[in-house]
Amino acid sequence: MKKIILLLFCVPLLLASTCEDDDQIFCTTEAVAALNVSVTLGESSSLVSDGITVVATDGNYSETLVVNDATNPVFVGAYERQGNYIITVSKDGYQTYTSEIIQITRDECHVIPEQIQVNLVPN
Repeated sequence: MKKIILLLFCVPLLLASTCEDDDQIFCTTEAVAALNVSVTLGESSSLVSDGITVVATDGNYSETLVVNDATNPVFVGAYERQGNYIITVSKDGYQTYTSEIIQITRDECHVIPEQIQVNLVPN
């Protein structure tokens, strides 16, 4: 009887010690763009990148975002960099767009990306 009682007390301890492996987090090695900016012009719903400049600023830090894929013209940047950004989007013949502050945070592995959609209005 004592062995059964001892066994009943030990089993939960053994089970609890095996659960620690479930909490392990595996991170990828890819770099994640914190800012992803899509731009349209006027009434059009098509994404564009020709002649457009997108700049992200966080205090003294400034970066011009780039398009990596012409078939999906999304401006990306601030790879793995958290912060409080203001986005400026400009193109000749259109009013310059300036965002409110966009706060970028991170989890255990990467920044949490923000998707920003901007529609430039003609002058």
